[in-house]
Formats: sequence, structure tokens, C-alpha cells
Amino acid sequence: MRVRALALRILNQLRHDRRTLALMLVAPIFLLTLVYFILADTTPVINIAVINAPAGFEDKLEEHNVRGQRYTEDEARLALERGEVIASIKMIGGKSYIEVDGSNPTKAKSALAALEQAKIDVSRSRPDLRSEVTYVYGKEDLPTFDNFGATLIGFIVFFFVFLVSGISFLQEGNSGTLEKLLSTPIRRWEIVVGYVLGFGVFTILQAFLISWYCVYVLKVMMIGSFGLILLITLLAAIIALTLGILMSTLANNEFQMIQFIPLIIVPQIFFCGLFDLPAGIEIIGYTMPLYYI
Repeated sequence: MRVRALALRILNQLRHDRRTLALMLVAPIFLLTLVYFILADTTPVINIAVINAPAGFEDKLEEHNVRGQRYTEDEARLALERGEVIASIKMIGGKSYIEVDGSNPTKAKSALAALEQAKIDVSRSRPDLRSEVTYVYGKEDLPTFDNFGATLIGFIVFFFVFLVSGISFLQEGNSGTLEKLLSTPIRRWEIVVGYVLGFGVFTILQAFLISWYCVYVLKVMMIGSFGLILLITLLAAIIALTLGILMSTLANNEFQMIQFIPLIIVPQIFFCGLFDLPAGIEIIGYTMPLYYI
């Protein structure tokens, strides 16, 4: 009888806790749907810019699950810089000049293999045709960790800043500190700005430490200025900080704050650009802070 009463009390409590119900019923379905779209088509989309090549070269690329399209030399370089293509090829005389975006090792290797095979298929009369490969980004045999390194920097900073700032601000409200502040002449926006600046000092320290550790200790490949990396990481941390403060106003305790992780943090992993998603769904990623890391 007592066990039954306890079970009924728990059921009644859960029935009125909409956040917990959403976490148990809606969040898993949402995450499984994202995983389905990622794994439904395991063949990555590989685009290659063809600047100068024999007729039918694009058709040979298609036979190897690679999409080739004609570009001018300037258009091909711009497409490479924007990430629209993974490689470009230009055949002149007895050489083929290939430029590759090596930041994604898996796609880069598939593109190079397809290019070499297509070159052999269309140039059987020229077995001496040599290839000169230049890596615009990355390098040959780039470690897999380097591919995920930039995203990991943003994700770790975003995750911990969001969680710590949200729980800390929530504790301020539960302890009555915010009520005492609101009873003074201070304005609401001044409270928010004050908390952001206060947490911001430690946020800057954390962003610098994580960025420095990844680049100089773990040796994640970096091209460009470390200052720009730090600036982008810091902007992501500030967004996480303000978002954590905002979400803390919707929670009543620390457990409810943690419940926001599967809904706010986890989806960003899928939409940050690491995985190939259908075009219609990929647009959602443009609203995610981690997409721009």
C-alpha cells in the first residue's frame, strides 16, 4: 500500500512537470530524427571544380560518386575558399594541377582517388600524365582530430559557460540575492549587464586557456591569427553566457537547468557543419552559434 502511494505520488508529480515529460518523450524522438537524417545517406556529397579537362571528364567523376562542374580558374579558387567544392583540377600539357581542401580528410581522400581514376579513364593515351597536388587548407594525412578540433573548442567553451552561468544565476535567484537587488534603485538591464561583465572575466580566461591548449599543446592545425581564433571563441562564450542567463529564468532548480542541455546544446553538434544534412534541414544550422565556429 505504501509502495503504491509512493508510486502514485511520483506519477502525479511527473504529470505536472512538463519539462521532464518533454525531456523523456520529445527530446529522444527529436535527437533520433537528427541521427536518422545524418545516417540515412552515408555517401558524402563531394563536389569538384573542373577548370580544364578532356570532354567527358565530369561523367567519369559521376561514376565514382563525385559531382564535377565546370568553373573558371578564379571561380574555382573562390569556391574552394567558401567550401563549395572539395577540390579543383586543371589539365595543361603533360600535367594535371589539383588543389584540395584538406580540412576534411575523408572527403579529400575520396576526391583525390576519384580524380586520379577519372584522369586514367579519359587519358589512356597519355599514361605519363602526372599530377601536382596542392593543399589549399590542411595537409596530406591530416589527423582526424584536427578536423574536429575547431568545433571541439567552440563546443566545450559553449557547454561549460552555458551550464555554469545558468546554474550560478539560478542560485542567485533562489538565494534571494536578486530580490534584494531589485529592491534597490538598480535597473534590470544593469543587473544583467553586471552579471555578464562579472562572468565575462572568467569567460575570457577560459576561452583563452582552451584555445591556447588546443593550438599549442594538442597541436591542432592553425592557419591564420591566433587572435582571430580567440575572438571567435570569446564571441561564442558570450553568446553561451547570455543564453545561460536567459534559460535560467525558465528553470526553478539546477535539475531543470540541466534539462536544457539535450534541447539547447546537443542539437548544435548535429547542425555545426560536421555532418552532411539535407539542404532543407541544414538551414536550421544557420541559427546555431556553433555553426560559425
